[in-house]
Amino acid sequence: MPTSASSRPPLDLTADSVAITQAICDVPSVSGDERALADLVVDALAGAAHLEVIRDGDTIVARTNLGRDRRVVIAGHLDTVPINGNVPTRFETIDGQRYLWGRGTVDMKAGVAVQLKLALELSDPIVDLTWMWYDHEEVSAELNGLGRVARHRPDLFAGDFAILGEPSNGRVEGGCNGNLRVELRAYGLRAHSARSWVGENAIHKLAPALERLAAYEPATVEVDGLEYREGLNAVGITGGIAGNVIPDEAMLHVNYRFAPNRTVAEAIEHVADLFPEYELTVVDEAEGARPGLDDPLAQQFVRAVGGEAKPKYGWTDVARFSALGIPAVNFGPGDPLKAHADDERVACDQILSCERALRAWLTGAA
Repeated sequence: MPTSASSRPPLDLTADSVAITQAICDVPSVSGDERALADLVVDALAGAAHLEVIRDGDTIVARTNLGRDRRVVIAGHLDTVPINGNVPTRFETIDGQRYLWGRGTVDMKAGVAVQLKLALELSDPIVDLTWMWYDHEEVSAELNGLGRVARHRPDLFAGDFAILGEPSNGRVEGGCNGNLRVELRAYGLRAHSARSWVGENAIHKLAPALERLAAYEPATVEVDGLEYREGLNAVGITGGIAGNVIPDEAMLHVNYRFAPNRTVAEAIEHVADLFPEYELTVVDEAEGARPGLDDPLAQQFVRAVGGEAKPKYGWTDVARFSALGIPAVNFGPGDPLKAHADDERVACDQILSCERALRAWLTGAA
């Protein structure tokens, strides 16, 4: 059942960012059920005189209009993958490190909590700010709140640089790999398995493709100074209608994660060249994003938050900003390896350090 904000205490954005993380994680917001959390966010920002707050469905945009020379867009998604006994949250200590445990702590409500706190607090930043908190990130791309707002209100995406609060262990991760999923189909001739010689086994015809995938050596590609690791893998296989029938059709599902130096069209061509004897159907595609670290504002941000920029191997919504010509990076608390895990948890110190770093940069103190 959809959750309701009316029976929940209001969000206190003057609390520390760990407490805010716990509060918003304890409001279930599995994709499609973001309404209660979106209501709480709007209510918490309602009294902020320095912010213009705009709502589109369960996506909230809050922006300053201070006349600064440059504008930065900072975004995070409100939804999570399904809960599996990991809400409500709890604190736990492992090897002396305090963690907040529970669904959404890593992906990506800790990042959202930092953003919400700073959105309310920073009334006089050194750049104009557009904060975006959006719905339906964890499901089909056509439902994504950022995509919807880009169609309805493209003017809200105006900016010189964008930061997406995806978990990155508190480091800057530039750009992202592209993503391509295809189905390879082989055809044969149906026959009784007792007389298999009169048929043609479509599943067997997929063997060369599987051998090719097993032997494939994915590339590591340098793009604008960052090295992106590619991957080409079988992720599913189907075929056959009964235990005594030679199958006349079989399908191999292949996923290609490609470096952002390639376009989707080039990725499709690459996969088609590898498997020329099969019928190929594209079922999902997403352009990658170049690192976006050549812009002076991006370079200033990397210096301010410290450390060396790394590549983002998975696809993220930085690609949406990149497609609009806005350089974008990933920066948020949490270990990406714990995203979607049943023991999802984020180090409390990392939440606070991300908050300090982002505040220092946005106020010119860094």
